[in-house]
Amino acid sequence: MAREMMYGEAIGAAMTEEMQRDSGVVLYGQNLAMTERDPMLRKFGKKRVRIAPISETAEMGVAVGAAITGLRPIVELWMSEFMLVAFDQLINEAPRLRYMSGGQVKVPLVFKAGYGFAAGWAGQHSNCIYHTMMGIPGLKIALPSTAADAKGLMAAAIRDDNPVVYLHHYMLTLDKGAVPEDEYVIPFGVADVKREGSDVTIVATGWMVKKSLAAAEVLSQQGINAEVIDPRTLAPLDIKTIINSVHKTGGLVLVDQATRHASAAAIIAAEIAEHGSKALKAPIKLVTALDTSIPFSEPLENYVLPNEEKIVSAVKSVVSRQAATV
Repeated sequence: MAREMMYGEAIGAAMTEEMQRDSGVVLYGQNLAMTERDPMLRKFGKKRVRIAPISETAEMGVAVGAAITGLRPIVELWMSEFMLVAFDQLINEAPRLRYMSGGQVKVPLVFKAGYGFAAGWAGQHSNCIYHTMMGIPGLKIALPSTAADAKGLMAAAIRDDNPVVYLHHYMLTLDKGAVPEDEYVIPFGVADVKREGSDVTIVATGWMVKKSLAAAEVLSQQGINAEVIDPRTLAPLDIKTIINSVHKTGGLVLVDQATRHASAAAIIAAEIAEHGSKALKAPIKLVTALDTSIPFSEPLENYVLPNEEKIVSAVKSVVSRQAATV
């Protein structure tokens, strides 16, 4: 059975269900459990739901220690940029301990944070910094784009025995979708084909999945059948599904809200260039943010970020190049 939920609601549902299932799951962060009326506090009590000091280094460091002792912490960090002041914990401590202990120590924890808040939040709150975490051995990254994926990936993140960075897009918070009411876990490293197509492959993450699907609808009215793929997790990254799609379509457009030279799109493009280039009938096209800080001005913000029109234009360019090679 499924029921309609908002994206943000689905995340909360997953955390609640996992805390009910496993008494070792704990939740804490700034602005949590501030009053006795807090629903999670009322449900699980002060030992499992706590407010944290305004110190990301402390929050994340405590999570590493708690995870080593056998708990499964979820740390609410609110915005991904706040993690930057505690990158030693994120990059150098949490993901390395299992390897450095020869597998004797597990570090099951979730660093939960919003990202990409492109609604006038400007240079320090609208960023997509997941590229800084990709490729760090032992660290996993989830980027759900739908309410159902938000629930399934959060459940998987909590159950994983390795540290997971769970990034939820603020611009999707109120988006609604059908979400399974029963236990629902999406395995990491399995991309999802959100829309099947035969003419060109679009790979997008987060908010850009929604924009790519909208662009695909516009393109369908113009006779272009685009396949839209959401990797869902950047680490591990399901390159096989993307390569299989490129073999079918012959063209690839990568859509990423991050800046061009600090994007997941650039990494995916490199993988396809090495492992799937023979299938390409046209050069790979990237649709990303411009290499600049996000402006406060709405018209300038729209100019800097990817949108449906830019995606449509990129796809048409690829399709025209494909036709020229036939």
